Amino acid sequence: MLKIENLKVNYGGIEAVKGISFEVPDKSIVTLIGANGAGKSTTLRSIVGLVKPSAGSSITLDGEELIGLDTTQVVSKGIALVPEGRHVFPDMTVLENIKIGAYLRNDSLEDDINWVYSLFPRLKERSWQLSGTLSGGEQQMLAVARALMSHPRILMMDEPSLGLAPLIVKDLFSIIKEINKKGVTVLLIEQNANMALHTADIGYVLETGRITLSGAGKELLADESVKAAYLGKKKN
Repeated sequence: MLKIENLKVNYGGIEAVKGISFEVPDKSIVTLIGANGAGKSTTLRSIVGLVKPSAGSSITLDGEELIGLDTTQVVSKGIALVPEGRHVFPDMTVLENIKIGAYLRNDSLEDDINWVYSLFPRLKERSWQLSGTLSGGEQQMLAVARALMSHPRILMMDEPSLGLAPLIVKDLFSIIKEINKKGVTVLLIEQNANMALHTADIGYVLETGRITLSGAGKELLADESVKAAYLGKKKN
């Protein structure tokens, strides 16, 4: 479905992403893991048109080149981003935030609102509450619900567990699996490598702008170098 080839991104004189290539198959869960500064967020921002890649890069969806499209056009193609830090609109209600996610649509929203409320019952309970008064976990739920309202084929998530309590993280990853079962492809970047690799079909390790390792999520969980670098386990 989504194919990234030779992706390079420069910030000034610094090459943040150094020619990476990977694929996101239809209806899969794919994760990019790596330390801060590895280029993970830059990669997602490039896909959705928030960052301009260098010449020679290619990002295609079903063979159609996305580089050169603005973010609204990319979203209209079926790609949505849940940004790091949630970025909900604090002075608007939960329901208003959810509806904003459907700003490109002109059809009925009722079924989709009911679906995201079934995924996140707490949002339904707080539908008229100002979003800025929600807890961090509730705001993360809202950010995911908002993104789902665009009817994405691919849901990209940037550090969804950041700053959340372990029980909330566990619930969130269960919901990610549920979203995927509904046919939504998921591209996930996550510092919690253990949860990410347990959830993902395919994983890629990104280090200083390069992909250094790839494989099935369970295979990477068993890799000694991954254990040592990202799972807090020493090599034998």
